[in-house]
Amino acid sequence: MSQALLAGISRTTEPRTMLRRFLALDAVVTGANGLAYALAPGALGRLLGVDATLLLWTGVLLTAYAAGVAHLASRPQPPATGVKLVVDINLAWVALSAVALVAWLTPSTAGTLWIPAQAATVAAFAGLQWSALRAIGR
Repeated sequence: MSQALLAGISRTTEPRTMLRRFLALDAVVTGANGLAYALAPGALGRLLGVDATLLLWTGVLLTAYAAGVAHLASRPQPPATGVKLVVDINLAWVALSAVALVAWLTPSTAGTLWIPAQAATVAAFAGLQWSALRAIGR
């Protein structure tokens, strides 16, 4: 990604600020998703065609993960190692989503649309975070 594109998306030319904003947005979106799964696993399970217990535990894990990402975003200088871990976990989520769709889930139509959309969003966060981290290193 180009520096100009990152600056446009994050509305700043300061790479550290970009990174913190991308981490914060990831934390908010992931946290909201996690809370929804944890608080309404039955209803969302029926809508998505996914087991409610799986959604409950996924929600708990996502909520905890979001708290960790939010902590990184709150740091004036997020440590590169922590950011790289977030990027790696996000990419693992994308891969796991694809494998789950093919290998073991049989979601409803809504789930078949939601799971790839969610994975694409997470992939975008990973790309933005990685690009901003690289811009800091320049």
